[in-house]
Amino acid sequence: MTRRKKLPVALTIAGSDSGGGAGIQADLKTFAALSVHGTSAIACLTAQNPQRLLAVEPCSSKMLRQQIEAVFAELKPAAVKSGMLFTAENISVVADFFQNSKLKTKNLKLVVDPVMVSTSGARLLQPAAETILKEKLLPLAMLVTPNLDEAEILAEQKITSPEDLRSAARKIFARYGCAALVKGGHLKQCSEALDVFFDGANELLLSARFVRGVSTHGTGCTYSAAICAALALGHALPHAVELGKNFITAAIANSYRVAKHFALNPTSIDSTRNPAGAGGKTARHSSHSAAGCSCCS
Repeated sequence: MTRRKKLPVALTIAGSDSGGGAGIQADLKTFAALSVHGTSAIACLTAQNPQRLLAVEPCSSKMLRQQIEAVFAELKPAAVKSGMLFTAENISVVADFFQNSKLKTKNLKLVVDPVMVSTSGARLLQPAAETILKEKLLPLAMLVTPNLDEAEILAEQKITSPEDLRSAARKIFARYGCAALVKGGHLKQCSEALDVFFDGANELLLSARFVRGVSTHGTGCTYSAAICAALALGHALPHAVELGKNFITAAIANSYRVAKHFALNPTSIDSTRNPAGAGGKTARHSSHSAAGCSCCS
């Protein structure tokens, strides 16, 4: 008799990318690559390709909640990530669902990719939704994963150096009560792709060499989805973040061409089994360390 492998379940609540490189599509590819069963709740439809975003149409709040309820009814996720929610109403739906103790979502491993501003500078969150995100959703999160622009909004500071990444991560943790992974991949002064993780007890400085000559779409989605998958597999948060960093670095390094564009390759390496394969490195500091960051010197 054949023994069937039992996979943990992860849920992504995000937008659909018609170009297939980001959003729900990127998340499900990442979950599959890491041997996690992916489920989804689509918060909005987008008309986009690797070049530009043409239009966004949000899902109704009622339909979004029904999608989440359908997953939890039969396929209770071990971890959840949220991505592009776009409207205040949809952020409220997600927050209200996970605040309801009757739904047995206590101790949920929730990763929030805030998706407020794209790396190209486009606003991906309605202005009225920003306050709801800060006040209702982030306090429920285990981890938030802002890019530079988003971290500046959440921490209310400019970020121009590796030390600014560290201070922003600490401010976000203090303000919202969740761990922060501040992604500094576009930090001009840095010679490597540097991210800073802080959870109140652990600080990680995660760095990897830049992959030159490659311009990819959906890195933030894939990174947070890899962390979510690692959490679903039972890894502790700091280790899940390290695995996520290695996974996204490998996905970029092994990207492929589709039409005239590059696309991430999430099937290039299973970083949960070969975490050193991506070539990144991690420096650890205690929560009280005042030492300067030397990762980019």
